[in-house]
Amino acid sequence: MDDASTKLSSLTTPAAASMSRISPADTTIEEVAEQFEALLVNELMKSSRAAKLSEDLLNNSGSKPFLQMMDQELSQTVSQHNNLGIAEALIRQFEQK
Repeated sequence: MDDASTKLSSLTTPAAASMSRISPADTTIEEVAEQFEALLVNELMKSSRAAKLSEDLLNNSGSKPFLQMMDQELSQTVSQHNNLGIAEALIRQFEQK
């Protein structure tokens, strides 16, 4: 299994958990595109947090899981309430075929 599929399978957001209970026939291109957009935003947030331009006051081993959970929820919220255009581009691409 490659690194990208490992990261994708390890994502445990509420939306991803609910998607595992829905049959593939019930999922729509729009839902999958929005989830992909949230996944991409989450990866961007993870990378920016790893860049560590300065020392964080909350940077300790106990806060790391909570920061990851916060980043996951924030990425879901950002992708739901802000139009980044990634989901729309994916929908247009897959509906052409």
